[in-house]
Amino acid sequence: MLRKTLEPLLSRLQSSGASGQWLLWGLRLCYGVLLIGLAMAAFNSFFRVNPDYAQAWGLFLGVLLGGVLIVVTDVALANKQITTLSALYFGLLLGLLLGYILSNALEPFLFTADDDKTKVLQRIIAVIITVACCYVCISTLLQTKDEFRFLIPYVEFSKQVKGARPLVLDTSVIIDGRIADICDTRFIDTKLIVPRFVLQELQSVADSSDKLKRNRGRRGLDMLKRMQGNTKVDLQIHEGNLSELREVQKVDERLVVLAKVIGARVVTNDYNLNKIAQLQGVEVINLNELANSLKSVALPGETMGVRLVKPGDQLGQGVGYLEDGTMVVVEQGRSAIGQEVTITVTSVLQTPAGRMIFGRIESRYPTPPPPTVTG
Repeated sequence: MLRKTLEPLLSRLQSSGASGQWLLWGLRLCYGVLLIGLAMAAFNSFFRVNPDYAQAWGLFLGVLLGGVLIVVTDVALANKQITTLSALYFGLLLGLLLGYILSNALEPFLFTADDDKTKVLQRIIAVIITVACCYVCISTLLQTKDEFRFLIPYVEFSKQVKGARPLVLDTSVIIDGRIADICDTRFIDTKLIVPRFVLQELQSVADSSDKLKRNRGRRGLDMLKRMQGNTKVDLQIHEGNLSELREVQKVDERLVVLAKVIGARVVTNDYNLNKIAQLQGVEVINLNELANSLKSVALPGETMGVRLVKPGDQLGQGVGYLEDGTMVVVEQGRSAIGQEVTITVTSVLQTPAGRMIFGRIESRYPTPPPPTVTG
């Protein structure tokens, strides 16, 4: 029953990724048609110069085989990263340039004769130097791809992020549900990202044999479905197929690594995840801290009304709550439990769990005037 309920949600969440796959395969189809045309053109051009069917067909098949090999390599290496590709290309260009410079610089010192054997040896050594330079440059840039930058005097080319930075949601904040209420207020105008492994964790919690966990998981899926159908917010499912995540198993660590790679911020209620993200330099939005910052502000000396509902920890204290959940501790208020009283704020205490207001009950009866002495 649960799986039937989740299938429409999962299919809609996967639709965005499916459209990109169809576009990619369309590109590969166009490339295949172009490749066949190039192979036929090579066959005709070669056959006009040398009318040998065997060699012409060999050239035709060679062009096709080379193109197919490129497509197969592209499909096999599905998890490509722009940092890896840029390091590969720049390393190759830099290696070719250094190889050319070193070969020309060493030529006057290594080769003095001008015969055919010397020229052949010169070309072989130039190729060896160039290949070695390419290997060293590519290897160095691949190992330092996260740190390297290309510097032109006083100008640094770095990654440019367009628009607001996306928000990556973790499991706890989805189950909490307040993020869906925030989305309804149009307060969030940036992209929300739910990694595939977070969705899988929600599914596993919803399928748990423990009733409490099962209810929490189903609530999280309901909140996700609600946000997915909200036209006021852009919610996307990230497949999480990154090379940096291959050796990371824990969901919290994978979440932090993903946010760091894509330049996003993490939205969570988990205190431990908050600390892990801060240690790795990832910005965190904690909904509990956001909720605490939006609670009522009270200054000493102000008056407010509150209904006392239970006794406090200390003798004579009464405790009540404001509409936003702020706890109010009233001195000598135990006798007024169950009543609506007016208090004067004496102090405000900010704790990690929230804000606490301390006060005392206003005098319910005016102070009688002093007696008048008559002679």
